[in-house]
Amino acid sequence: MHTIDKADEAQLLATIDRWVEREVRPRVKEFDHADKWPAEIVEQMKELGLFGATVSPEYGGLGLPATTYAQIVMKISAVWMAITGIFNSHLMLALAVEKFGTEPQKRHWLPKFASGEVRGGLALTEPNAGTDLQAIRMTARRDKGDYVINGTKTWISNGIEGSCFALLVKTNPEASPRYSGMSLFIAPKGPGFTTGRKLEKLGYKSIDSGELIFDNYRIPADHLIGEVEGRGFTQVAGGLELGRINVAARGVGIAEGALQLATDYAQLRQTFGKPIIEHQAIALKIGEMATRARAARLLTLDAAQAFDRGDRCDMEAGMAKFFSSEAALENATESMRIHGAYGYSKEYDIERLYRDAPLTCIGEGTNEMQRIIIAKQWARRSAA
Repeated sequence: MHTIDKADEAQLLATIDRWVEREVRPRVKEFDHADKWPAEIVEQMKELGLFGATVSPEYGGLGLPATTYAQIVMKISAVWMAITGIFNSHLMLALAVEKFGTEPQKRHWLPKFASGEVRGGLALTEPNAGTDLQAIRMTARRDKGDYVINGTKTWISNGIEGSCFALLVKTNPEASPRYSGMSLFIAPKGPGFTTGRKLEKLGYKSIDSGELIFDNYRIPADHLIGEVEGRGFTQVAGGLELGRINVAARGVGIAEGALQLATDYAQLRQTFGKPIIEHQAIALKIGEMATRARAARLLTLDAAQAFDRGDRCDMEAGMAKFFSSEAALENATESMRIHGAYGYSKEYDIERLYRDAPLTCIGEGTNEMQRIIIAKQWARRSAA
């Protein structure tokens, strides 16, 4: 379990606050509206150590606990959620290697990941396989000292700009149960590995979501994470808990950001001789928004604390992700309505939060799936 002194945590979070206000907020519209890769901001995130946020110090990372990491994501997402995806997907790649890789794999790859020298993400989704990961079709065939990989991935964050991915494939397509034939590889870009089109999105701009195409892509056998076939599904499932905590934290950030924008506007905008926040209809909305944001934060920190203790936390992470993402969507919608016509204008920040919020209800497993996971785990724990 990683730990951090409270004073050090406070200093780190204050540094993130200053960076967001000085560097991110003034330029977010420029990047978001143009759907432009924020190269300068990515370099700053490298300097801040965000690409090694959860990587152990022995491999060059900050070694932050999930609770601190979640708070960083909340702060950034309150202004611009999209850039958190640039380092979150990358950290899930790093987590897979640190948690399940061999020591030589860790020594070789983790320092490169932590510094941001090599950046990438998690390549799971295929055109016919999203939530049902066992339905993937990508295959890896052993050929002496290599594996030869064929297939296509889609909706991969950092797919265009990234250079290395944790790639989920089937090493035994005939295996039963299906998950027992799945393996996870460290897959750097090279011959046979090309990127397709950048997918256009409603929100979540500037971070690239792309297609990855593998045509007889040859990779050394020592790139198999853990160097044992058939463990890929379990390796991915462990990382998804942190991924869902991240998405929950994004939801908290959007919910809190939308609340702050609504509050600021409602205190300035006047109708019938007084600020609109003094009208009961608006006050009721603000009260509900504040409660949702607070509950989302507490659920997310609860899940992060369980993760830091090393507890199984798929239920807690599912609860946090489900509730926080719905809170983000509801608060963004209510904030836009409080802004009235201005909320529909691209000159105001709320329209970005309104476009970004729906992704949190889909990413890292749909909220429909989260509710099923929660119910199953609740039933098991109640029976015990």
